[in-house]
Order: sequence, then structure tokens, then C-alpha cells
Amino acid sequence: MVDILYKQIELCGRKIGRGATVFVTFEAGPTHSGIESAKRLVSHAAAAGADAIKFQILDPERLVSDRTIMFQYDVLIDRTSGKAETVSEPLYDLLARRALSHTEWRQVKAHADELGIAFFATIGFVDEIKLVVDMGCESIKIASADINHLPLIRRAAQAGLCLQIDTGSATIGEVEKAVDAILAEGNDRIIIHHCPSGYPARLPGINLRVIPTLAEMFRLPVAFSDHSPGWDMDIAAISLGANLVEKTISEDRTIRSVEHIMSLEPAEMIDFVKVIRDLEIALGSNRRLMTDAERKKRLDARRSAHVVGNLKAGHVLSESDIEFRRPGRGVPPDRLDEIVGRPLIVSKAGGERLEMSDLGTHN
Repeated sequence: MVDILYKQIELCGRKIGRGATVFVTFEAGPTHSGIESAKRLVSHAAAAGADAIKFQILDPERLVSDRTIMFQYDVLIDRTSGKAETVSEPLYDLLARRALSHTEWRQVKAHADELGIAFFATIGFVDEIKLVVDMGCESIKIASADINHLPLIRRAAQAGLCLQIDTGSATIGEVEKAVDAILAEGNDRIIIHHCPSGYPARLPGINLRVIPTLAEMFRLPVAFSDHSPGWDMDIAAISLGANLVEKTISEDRTIRSVEHIMSLEPAEMIDFVKVIRDLEIALGSNRRLMTDAERKKRLDARRSAHVVGNLKAGHVLSESDIEFRRPGRGVPPDRLDEIVGRPLIVSKAGGERLEMSDLGTHN
């Protein structure tokens, strides 16, 4: 049963929120290197069975005013040992590698449409909101760094699309202000992302227990944007209530650029989606449910009352006359008090199973 106090939203023909299946988004924004690379990542994501792929629509010429700002991240040197190297480069150069024209973004979106996978985008300027709307996208993402960019958030909310907000490095107060700004524009289609900082994120900073905190505070769908290698943290996040997971993907984890080190490669993407779908089945219900087949099967391992020796009709049963043996298709152990002190109305051979119909009433 879905808790009506927790909101579900409609997105891409799916419900997202408590009680709905987990929505899987693959992040390719930081790991593509141009339009052809972006299209290949779309193809991989679609083949893996993801619900959506996300990119970052940005203009480094407008976004970065100080081109001396440096950005630090890890790159994978050796697959076998996992050895990594920390590198730094100008933020402008890093962003310029992934910048596409509006025309190119339309081509990537058309490719996603052909493959039947949803296309989401992080935006940074108002005109990019218009591009996303014109392309027919169903969701806009706001980056963690823009959690306090309320003018941009308000304009994005006015578009009427589902708004996903990253919250890495944000205080709860800043998240509240962002959510309030969206709601004030009449848009309640909000997904709040718990997004640990770091490339990759370090274990002490992942703080997965924030996920149920955000769900309890805002009663909105909560997502986990994973910046850690592998998918252990995604499994844990879903178990803690994440309704959407966003995982970075790459054609090659050893590419010397940001976020590749913690990304899934094509073969892993398929396993990632399968593991999540298997987990959903295993998580099951918060109620203790049992099928008829399980009820019957459990009797093989349970016990029922058998008489210890040959007993004649009229014998009054004592506890020492009874031994509980498998299977449990007769009188169960928790009914011992109901049979002790009652007479047999039929004779029973030693080892024979006792039935309630074999007993008379108490003297």
C-alpha cells in the first residue's frame, strides 16, 4: 500500500515515489567527448534497460568567468590494482570538452527518442530551459552548485516539467528554500537528489542515512546520485528508500577525465539494471506475506504430536506420552496444553501421529 502522505509524481509514463518501482537514470553528461560519443552512450544506456539518460547542457564561455579556476579529480591508472592518480586542470577546459551546440543536442535527443529512452538535462541558463522544453524533454535538473540560484530555479519551475534538484554541499535550509521556490510557482513535480560530493565520493561523505531524512522532511520522491565506484552504494540507497538512482556511465573507465573512474562500462550497465530489478523483488513488502505454497512447504520442517508408546483407548494423555516429530501436519507443539489431560477415544500405536479427533473431552 502506498503511503498517501508521501507524494508520487508522474514522469515518462511512470510513477516515481514510495510504492513505485525504482527509476534508473544513467548520467553521461561528464563522460561524453562530443556528439558521437554522446550518441553511443545513449545506445548503451538504452540497451541496458535504463529508464533515462541525462546530460549537462552548458556553455563554458558564459559559465566560467575565471579560467584560472582549477578542478581536481581522480583517474584510473590500473584496472587490476585499482591504482588511481589525482589530477587537476582548469575547470573551463574540462567543461569545454563536453559542450555541444543546441543543434547537436537536438540530434542526441532524437537518437534517444528513436531508442525509446528518456532524455533529461541539467541546465545552467534560462535559454537552456527553452531548449529543453522545445526538445520535448520531461524533466530539468538543477546542479548542486546552483541550489541557491533561486532565479534560475523559479524559471525552471515555471516550465511545468518535473524538476530534479541536486543537493550536494547544500544545507537543509538551502534545500528548503529551493523546494519552496518551486512550489511557489505552482509546480510540485519535484525529485530531491542526495548527491555526495567528490570525484569519486569518499565513504565518510556519502551519508546514505540522509535519504530517509529527506523523504521524511519533504514527503517528495528522493533520488541518489552516485559518485562512488561500483554499485554497492546504490543498492544500499534503494534499501533505505531511494526512489530513483542516477549512475554515471562511460565507454572506458580509464579515460583521463572527470568521473570516468567511478562510472559503469557498457557490460556493467546491464548487470546494474538487473541487480536493481532483482533487489526490488527481494525487498518485497513491508508486511509479512506468505503464499499458499510457502504455507504448505513449511509444514515439512515443522513438527506435530506423536505418541511415544502403544496407548489404549481411554488412556489420559500426559506430557511424557507426547513427542513432536516432523512433518507438522498434525497437532502442533503450541497446542500441547490442549491435549494433555484428555483421554484417547481410539488406541494408538507407538510413533503414530496424534490427531485432535483422537481425543475425548477433559474428565
